[in-house]
Amino acid sequence: MYLSEEELTQLADRFGEPTRQSFRVPASPEEIEFIKSTRRDGRYHDFTLYIFRDDKVIVNAKHFYPPGLYRAPSGGVNKGEDIISGIMREVMEETGCTIELQRFLLRTEVDFVGDSDHVKWRSFVLQAKYLAGDFRFTDHDEIREVRLAPLEQFEQFSRLMLASERAGFHYRAALHEAVAPLLIPPTAGHGPGVSTT
Repeated sequence: MYLSEEELTQLADRFGEPTRQSFRVPASPEEIEFIKSTRRDGRYHDFTLYIFRDDKVIVNAKHFYPPGLYRAPSGGVNKGEDIISGIMREVMEETGCTIELQRFLLRTEVDFVGDSDHVKWRSFVLQAKYLAGDFRFTDHDEIREVRLAPLEQFEQFSRLMLASERAGFHYRAALHEAVAPLLIPPTAGHGPGVSTT
């Protein structure tokens, strides 16, 4: 496993102590095997970014997402990679943008549970501010589209996720429900930040 508690504590020292929450999500055997396949080098985490550009949030869609479904971008830090450098790299790959990190909002522990097996996952959710970029993302293997969405539209995204049978979508809908009350949109104030420029 990587991402040590020391590194996560340093992130919290810089951007605020996150709320902690646990989830238990029923999953099919196929989904559990898929999640296991993403755990390269012992990775079982993602960093999810709520990036505000004015009063809207940058969202993306993967190739298999149904029409109208988007979510906040996320990605993993590579083994041996500095957390902030890894976050900035993933954001650039998935959105084509540079950002300023502002607040560490939420830290989750997730157990995807099947009939005879389970797999654990963690999400670390941060709020950020858009600085520059034209949405010309480079991770075309994973990402189909990037756009802006009003925060209120996440309710529609969650309904689409919950209508699906995918455990990953169900978790993302629950994750947004947990994050929503923690967000401070730009018009309500700004926190400390670090930029990539």
